[in-house]
Amino acid sequence: MSQFRPIHGFHAILAKLRHAPDSIREIYLDAGRADARARDLIRRAEVAGVRLLPVDAARLAAMAPGASHQGVVAHVDAATPYVTLDDVLDTLEEPPLLLVLDGIQDPHNLGACLRVADAVGAHAVIAPKDRAVGLTQTAIKVASGAAETVPYIAVTNLARTLRELKERDICVIGTDAAATQDLYTAEWPVATAWVLGAEADGMRRLTRENCDQLVSIPLLGSVASLNVSVAAGVCLYEARRRRS
Repeated sequence: MSQFRPIHGFHAILAKLRHAPDSIREIYLDAGRADARARDLIRRAEVAGVRLLPVDAARLAAMAPGASHQGVVAHVDAATPYVTLDDVLDTLEEPPLLLVLDGIQDPHNLGACLRVADAVGAHAVIAPKDRAVGLTQTAIKVASGAAETVPYIAVTNLARTLRELKERDICVIGTDAAATQDLYTAEWPVATAWVLGAEADGMRRLTRENCDQLVSIPLLGSVASLNVSVAAGVCLYEARRRRS
């Protein structure tokens, strides 16, 4: 099984069925699920010619230990790339919650951000292909399994991607210590993409210019800034809290 990696959750597996069905070895679905979402997955797997196996909850738990797998796990070719951003967005059944990382250089920080994104239920992590660390083995290890469950989308032009998100009515919110509004007083719509900059330099100019709004995270002590993964957790959990 070493040539395959597990992914779980409906939006990740549906996106893989749309984008790269040949990369899926098989899908395991909770035998107790007969709802519309499960029926749609079964139909799409049949159309794609992908084998789908009904299994019990205990087997799914063993395949994705400690994960919120939603009753579905798939084994996919470890060599295939992750899905595109459009594939993720087109399969969502709720307003998008995205994390955008502009120029993160430390693989430990990237891995920690992926772990935060998984915990809060973010739908994807977006980052530029250039001037960023990328999904290294260190980042994957630090992510503690989240690199297999949260789509990591590396884009050629981050500023263009932000404009495309706005065309989909997704509010792009950047974090900036100099912003006039803080995280807790600012208002924003449900569909959001949260942009955090690099460890030392913050967001690049074009990235900042393509944000719909900027917010700061209140710092009440003596430190001047937060680690990027901590800042990501603060912003994403506040966004998730407001949804509830």
